[in-house]
Amino acid sequence: MEDPFEASAAAYLRQQAEIYGMELPLDGKLLKNPPSNGNKATSKDLESFYNEIKECQLCPLGTTRTKFVFGVGNPNADLMLIGEAPGRNEDLQGEPFVGRAGQLLDKILAAIKLSREEVYIANVLKCRPPNNRDPLKSESDTCQPYLKQQIELIKPKLILALGRVSGAWLLGEDLALKDMRNKSYIYNGIEMMVTYHPAALLRNPNWKRPCWEDMQKVRDRILALTQPQGLV
Repeated sequence: MEDPFEASAAAYLRQQAEIYGMELPLDGKLLKNPPSNGNKATSKDLESFYNEIKECQLCPLGTTRTKFVFGVGNPNADLMLIGEAPGRNEDLQGEPFVGRAGQLLDKILAAIKLSREEVYIANVLKCRPPNNRDPLKSESDTCQPYLKQQIELIKPKLILALGRVSGAWLLGEDLALKDMRNKSYIYNGIEMMVTYHPAALLRNPNWKRPCWEDMQKVRDRILALTQPQGLV
């Protein structure tokens, strides 16, 4: 059976091309040719910050992790995706979203003509909680300055929280996912949206359709936020 992301994305993109009479943007290779963005971060800025915090032992997770999972992607990204915490594969490889959920995330991004090299991906926590349990408040509070600094360095146009835990933590409210979806928020001056965590889609494929609807909105917002006035 054809994946709804691939089928819907293709139809949507064809429709947009017909409407606007042009090739759709968002397919540039920003990582290979980073634009000059004034006070935006560079890869060296992020590498320096990583080296400052990679040996963190401020909470008990520092003693149980295999690798510190900092984040990955384009330091000039317009879109930043934030999950909750590393899982087993991420802990072993030191990179976020590299297991089955990560493979699905790659497909989700491809459906809106993006790749993980063009966005930036991070988690609320940098270390794996035992047995993949939800982050404790004390752990999230300890890691909070690290994520805030990453966001400050990258300065994305849009933040996409992946899953209830990430969304609720960023908003500072214990809300259900259904109460956070289909809305736009402001996090430290940056627009923010919330959708399903890819792992949830693996557990319940029926959520792929509403997630695709969310991603169309994400794509439209990125276009609106990054294109010169009059072109969108």
